[in-house]
Amino acid sequence: MLEPKQQQWTETIESNHSLFDLKLKEVWRYKDLVYMFVKRDFVSSFKQTILGPLWFFINPIFTTIVFVFVFGNIAKLSTDSIPQVLFYLSGITLWNYFSSCLTGTSNIFTANASIFGKVYFPRLVMPITIVISNLMKFGVQFTLFLAVWIFYFSKGEIEPNIWILATPFLIVLMAIFALGVGMIFSALTTKYRDLQMLLTFGVSLMMYATPVIYPVSSIEGVWKELAYYNPLTGIFECFKYGWMGQGEFTVEMLLISTGIILILLVIGTVTFNKVEKSFMDTV
Repeated sequence: MLEPKQQQWTETIESNHSLFDLKLKEVWRYKDLVYMFVKRDFVSSFKQTILGPLWFFINPIFTTIVFVFVFGNIAKLSTDSIPQVLFYLSGITLWNYFSSCLTGTSNIFTANASIFGKVYFPRLVMPITIVISNLMKFGVQFTLFLAVWIFYFSKGEIEPNIWILATPFLIVLMAIFALGVGMIFSALTTKYRDLQMLLTFGVSLMMYATPVIYPVSSIEGVWKELAYYNPLTGIFECFKYGWMGQGEFTVEMLLISTGIILILLVIGTVTFNKVEKSFMDTV
């Protein structure tokens, strides 16, 4: 008599894993799911809109015009001799990417509770999807910045330098910063929904604590020292210094930013992994 064929599991899902483990190998196995989510986010952004992807350009153009009028002409804030349009557009392009990633990843658990409760996949897939989706939008807005940059470069009003090559590193660093902080807030908002409102308000204020509408060289005293500990300060100043050749950038600023961001990524990973095991009981 033949014995029934023994069934073997092809995959085992366990809750016991290191709190410091990002499980990137497992995320890589679900790369097709990441692709589908990215495609879904991109298409849904312009569903039932008339202008579609043109909104990627309209947003930074109108914001730049307002900033030039308010901060450049009325408040007369310094731009380190960089043409105002280029100065504000560069800051807005970077800021839009960071703020979109941070606010998007900050409510991963609560916004996707219905999906998480039905099927298993690495929870980290969702924040990574948001970072990649916004990277595509950043690419479109960066094209606009590049067109304006070429215009001023051809007129000889800006002098880029070797730090322009650090741009990919700066983008990755900014994405990691948004991912780390976003994971912390996404974990905490499963219990304390007030934090979501606080984050929305805090992101708006943080823009004014970041050299988006002013250069670091215009700050003095203790405020300048505090500005150095804003992880975005080193990133924004390095970007402007590399592309426009003006500013008060030092390697120390970028090292401080990198150190703080890596610490926040570790804290975010631990918090995210800890809450991941039991968040369905609280959301």
